[in-house]
Amino acid sequence: RVEAFRDAASAMEQEKEILLEMIHNIQNSQDMRHISEGEREELNLTANRLMGRTLTVEVSVETIRNAQQQESLLHATKMIDEIVNKLLDDLEDAKMRLMSLYGACTSDVPAGPIDQKFQSVVIGCAIEDQKKIKRRLETLLRNLENSEKSITLLEHQKSSVRQSCNSKLD
Repeated sequence: RVEAFRDAASAMEQEKEILLEMIHNIQNSQDMRHISEGEREELNLTANRLMGRTLTVEVSVETIRNAQQQESLLHATKMIDEIVNKLLDDLEDAKMRLMSLYGACTSDVPAGPIDQKFQSVVIGCAIEDQKKIKRRLETLLRNLENSEKSITLLEHQKSSVRQSCNSKLD
């Protein structure tokens, strides 16, 4: 029963993360640009209210770690945080580095290189921490992918507007 209880609490933690990501994606969706100002404001207010309510829920499953596992977790977290902090400086490099970290966490054959140093650090973490690290990397990569799609759509819209303006001038 204890394991079932821990599993249920972990599932709730994951569900909270998923809900927050969904709300964030809705707020930043391209569809938001195609609705009236009043509807957009109403949706943003609702999304902010839901985000606030979701953030009031605290679910925590503590992982029992020895000193070596604690050190490995701190080191792995630091490695990810360093890449995230440099994300805006070089988006493409950060994405490639995050993909190599993710490749180190998966048992599947990754499409790209694997960060061997990160892999040895993650192996030193507790199993629950390994799963959380992998989920964090999945979320970061998914968010980057969504951001790239938004940027591509915006660039496409700008070029379409420029083309139509140029056509009108001709």
